[in-house]
Amino acid sequence: MSKDGGVRDLYDRRFYGAQEEAGFAEGASSFDTPQTRHPAYKLAFSDEEFLLKPELRPVRFQLELLKPEMLLDQAGVGSTLVMYGSARIPSTEDVEAMEKRAESEPEDEAKVTRSLIGKAKYYQEAYNLARMVTEKAIIENGERQFVVTTGGGPSIMEAGNRGASDAGGESIGLNIVLPHEQAPNTYVTPYLSFQFHYFALRKMHFLLRAKAVAVFPGGFGTFDEFFELLTLIQTGKMKPMPILLFGEDFWSRVINFEALAEEGTISARDLDLITWCETADEAWAAIAKFYDLKA
Repeated sequence: MSKDGGVRDLYDRRFYGAQEEAGFAEGASSFDTPQTRHPAYKLAFSDEEFLLKPELRPVRFQLELLKPEMLLDQAGVGSTLVMYGSARIPSTEDVEAMEKRAESEPEDEAKVTRSLIGKAKYYQEAYNLARMVTEKAIIENGERQFVVTTGGGPSIMEAGNRGASDAGGESIGLNIVLPHEQAPNTYVTPYLSFQFHYFALRKMHFLLRAKAVAVFPGGFGTFDEFFELLTLIQTGKMKPMPILLFGEDFWSRVINFEALAEEGTISARDLDLITWCETADEAWAAIAKFYDLKA
């Protein structure tokens, strides 16, 4: 019992926290002197100009690693199902409008538009997979497993977050700051929506909790993420997991996997890292088999 009659916790902090100290510093700003006005007097952790200096890049790396990691821990996320794919493939609802647009486009542009329309089925399969996995609501050791995670953007990413949302579940979005305007799709769970400056840290967070990765047709970004994942597992830096590659016709046309093996630049057994899929049911069956789960 303290002198003022209150009960004191033996485990109370002896020092004020950083947030409280920052409040004290703001209160002290009423002391208007040349010293207090100078930027050098700001608390280092409250000085944005200082934190954004090139020399502080290692600190910013650490912050981008820590913030999502801490918040995902707090949210009880044990593992994730990551979904990579194009930001340009239309949803099934957008197909009709794109077909009309193709009618008035020059033939070379119309050909590209029709090609994207043909891939709308992958939007639906991404949605189906995300909804299916979310509805299963697998809990292990008090943590949620296979929480849907996307890049937080449109198209295939939107389909994943949308499927989880329509199943009544939560999903993660890992957005990246780009020169052109970008915002998270509306289906990402707000408190699990993160924004990154560094591609490297964003890609690390895609894989830190991943227990399976579904890869849909995509462009440079999808290729980058897909090949980094293959490299990490091929070189033994990461334990094997299901890599579910949707769209064999697409991938076999843009990458000759067999030729890589025939040329000797990869081993033929490296191709076994890939599980070909066309439907959400096939993808979940592969995950269930790998982890010995009920299909």
